[in-house]
Amino acid sequence: MSHEEDLLQKVIVSTEIGNPAGSGLLSAEQSDRFIDYMWDSTVLGSQVRTVRMRANEIEIDKIGVGQRLLRGATEAVDTGENQGVVFSKISMTTKKLRLDWELSSETLEDNIEGESLEDHIARLMASQAGNDLEDLAINGDVTSSDPLLKVFNGWRKVALDGNEEGAAHVLSHGGSTVNRALFNRALKAMPRKFMANRPNLRFLTGSGVIQDYLYSLSDNNSGNYIEAVGNGIISGGDVVPTGPAGFSTGQAFGIRLQEVPKFSDEYAGSYSGGTSAEHSDVWLVDPRNLIWGVKREIQVFREFKPKKDTIEYTVYTRVGVGVENTDAFVVVRDVKLSV
Repeated sequence: MSHEEDLLQKVIVSTEIGNPAGSGLLSAEQSDRFIDYMWDSTVLGSQVRTVRMRANEIEIDKIGVGQRLLRGATEAVDTGENQGVVFSKISMTTKKLRLDWELSSETLEDNIEGESLEDHIARLMASQAGNDLEDLAINGDVTSSDPLLKVFNGWRKVALDGNEEGAAHVLSHGGSTVNRALFNRALKAMPRKFMANRPNLRFLTGSGVIQDYLYSLSDNNSGNYIEAVGNGIISGGDVVPTGPAGFSTGQAFGIRLQEVPKFSDEYAGSYSGGTSAEHSDVWLVDPRNLIWGVKREIQVFREFKPKKDTIEYTVYTRVGVGVENTDAFVVVRDVKLSV
């Protein structure tokens, strides 16, 4: 058994966890491994800024400077002018979440995996927890009626409503489907001082928009045939260069498109007459600008229920999200999905 499997086995199966005399609190090593399993099961967990928190709330220090600090110098003359540094903080508060599941004794006894089934299912539960947490991190909205999404505001809601520094740069696509104009407008809306970070920027969007985008590259139904070929695209028989001057499969103006399946395709439109829930977003952002925090103190309880002949599991954790710099975040909303 590998170190990872042995560790997870101790996390889930150990008789010390869930014992009435114990607290069910995982050790620091066990908590880190469990968090790794959750983040590894998500699309954004390996790309955004992840923080393992020791308290329910943390403040992240930021230092802001002006766009231009360099000045001309005159020999033997003190023309120095000290520039001020602006200090600010981003607060992130976690909320308590719970995951429940159970296994029957017969399931454990009769399955072909034998004793390893419990470890396998534990991995599935960690994976499911990670996927649900990513959904919450993206789509969380305290005004939602969904029992999970109403826990706290996710990155989208923070971008639209703002944090201590204000809201992100929010554009409306007006109910049109994805096209070159969308990516062009997003890039122009990003403040110039953040474009030096171009290699790390990403267009993040949902599966529906990605599919519409890829289909548009090979759309020969309207007589405007476009096909990705080598270093260019063929449009009406002519090869058109791709990269910064255009967009090709997986990129838009040289910026990578990242599919994030947890992006909703059912946002209501914000434009006049576009209230139907069939829209999605496209975000332009450095993923490291998005902060995802999990408190390291994770509790796992395991209890046998004689009257049901089942083993019940309960996991408690605390999670929070934030945006480090909303000025470096562009959201294009009202992107309609094609029928």
